[in-house]
Amino acid sequence: MAEKRIILEMGSGNDLYGGDYTKAACRAVQDALHHSSIILFRSLGYDHRTMRVQVTIGVQEPDQVDTAAVAATLPRGRAEVTAVFGGLNVHDPEQGTTHIIATAAVEAFLPADNDWRLSEPA
Repeated sequence: MAEKRIILEMGSGNDLYGGDYTKAACRAVQDALHHSSIILFRSLGYDHRTMRVQVTIGVQEPDQVDTAAVAATLPRGRAEVTAVFGGLNVHDPEQGTTHIIATAAVEAFLPADNDWRLSEPA
């Protein structure tokens, strides 16, 4: 089924002392979500469960992200989370800590077979 992307939001999050990539990833997703408000569903009567949400998390150690835990933080839609190499680790040799910085791209898609269409850019 064809889909149309209706939202793209970006965010960043960190875990300063715990070295927890999942915590930083969840904070990045929440940061992205705080930048958007989806009134489309209530305004047009669409069920939010028809929305597919694709989340891409960038961190220095992608295999350390619990993608299911990140997906569980999303309030709407059917979530798909992928962790890729990105983000930033900032080492503090004096304290012996590593600060984890994650980035997130949150994309929302709706089926294109509905009775709506996106207008062409001006």
